[in-house]
Amino acid sequence: MFAALRVELMRFARAAALAWLAATPAAAEDLPPLTHALTPIATPQPAPALKLRDLDGKVHDLARLKGKLVVVNFWATWCPPCRREMPSLERLRQRLENKGLAVLAVDVGEDVETVFSFTGQLDPAPAFPLLLDQDSAVMQGWKVRGLPTTFVVDAEGRVVYRAIGGRAFDHEAVVNQLQPHLPVR
Repeated sequence: MFAALRVELMRFARAAALAWLAATPAAAEDLPPLTHALTPIATPQPAPALKLRDLDGKVHDLARLKGKLVVVNFWATWCPPCRREMPSLERLRQRLENKGLAVLAVDVGEDVETVFSFTGQLDPAPAFPLLLDQDSAVMQGWKVRGLPTTFVVDAEGRVVYRAIGGRAFDHEAVVNQLQPHLPVR
């Protein structure tokens, strides 16, 4: 019952946010800047389970990425900072993929068509998996309270960084934080 109510609330929030965005377009200069730091986790803990389907229906399991540094980004198309940070995640992936970095973007509460149409607006378009958490179960398991929220999981499967709010993931400060955790240097 609570899961169904949560899904309905997410749908309502998405519709309200989309209506607000359409009625009050904000110029990029009106939005707060994306920040350039990740918050270290004092005592890294094992990452919660994450096993979801992508836009093509293929299942992706975080457990299969053990041995890589994984950026797990929770987002939605109606979230302005989420929309702004998505291209920087792709640029980060392009820059560090050959050093053992992987990116998983978990869309919360939306359908395939909504996410797919949004990705066509991005430059560069994401080449990393866009996963669908339509019932918000994975989001709850990761204790995400707001979007965007990003976690960095080290090669041993432990959460070592967290970021709440929008980030410029390809900024040198963020890259410098990630470098020591990359499995290939």
